[in-house]
Amino acid sequence: MDNYVVNDNAKPRKRGRAGRYIAYGIALAVIIAVFATCWYTVDDKQQAVVTTFGKVTDVTEAGIHFKLPLGIQSVQKVDVNVYQKIELGYRSDETKAEGYELVETESMMITGDYNIVNVEFFVEYKVSDPVKYLYASYEPELILRNLIQSQVRNVVGSTNVDSVLTDGKEAIQMQVKELITETLEEYDIGLMLSDVKIQDSEPPTEEVTFAFKEVETAKQGAETVINEARAYQNAQLPQAEAEADKLVQNAQYLRQNRINEAREQIAMFEAMYQEYMLNPNATRLRMYYEALREALPNVKLYIITTENGVDTLLPLDSFVEGGGQ
Repeated sequence: MDNYVVNDNAKPRKRGRAGRYIAYGIALAVIIAVFATCWYTVDDKQQAVVTTFGKVTDVTEAGIHFKLPLGIQSVQKVDVNVYQKIELGYRSDETKAEGYELVETESMMITGDYNIVNVEFFVEYKVSDPVKYLYASYEPELILRNLIQSQVRNVVGSTNVDSVLTDGKEAIQMQVKELITETLEEYDIGLMLSDVKIQDSEPPTEEVTFAFKEVETAKQGAETVINEARAYQNAQLPQAEAEADKLVQNAQYLRQNRINEAREQIAMFEAMYQEYMLNPNATRLRMYYEALREALPNVKLYIITTENGVDTLLPLDSFVEGGGQ
């Protein structure tokens, strides 16, 4: 037993080295973890809001960025280049045969003429300011949904049921979008409205639905008749215009012909007047003969003239025929 000497300091040395290695490993792991938190990545559809000790200090775009570790700086990523949707009056549901589920508490509304209709709206929006989206309000999506529902009921409540169910949908959509956009600018919660569409609008009962479908069918029939009438008008109008042009041209020809005849008669009268002025007696006698010839075209007259003019008119043919009988 006296020949063996035990070194009691060996084990503490080994234990000290192992402790240092463990401490080094822990320190290295902490450094790696801290270093890993100094970087963050933002994709092309996002923007990142950087806060330093809780205060917004930067907004970064897509890419890899550096930030201070250990909670000094924190990052919140917001989808800004993504159009998001709000369904009002229905919810998309692939398990349903129709592909959606109706929410009557949102879709049922009263029109301006005190009728009840079910109107379903689809709204698209996007984040316009990530800082205001995160810190200007508590739940911006809920605010937007309540605002949409309020403005939709306001517009539908001032519109008659025929417009809501038939040809007034586009006007309702535009009016709702304008009102929501104006209110969002006042609230300034970092959201921007993109589009508002009426997915469907229908009366609450089958009887009323059938009646409105009949009205719509009648309107379409009226439009068809109007289109046919316009087509007939377009087919007949060129022919009528051609006929009118023909009548106008004929009238212009007759007018010019009458004018030419009148001018010819005037020229003849002026020529006769000139001859009359040269020899009044001879012209007067000639005019007298011509008048007799026109008045008695089938009678032979024997005219005895003197120096003073016509003395006797004898229808000798009549006397001869009378004597012979």
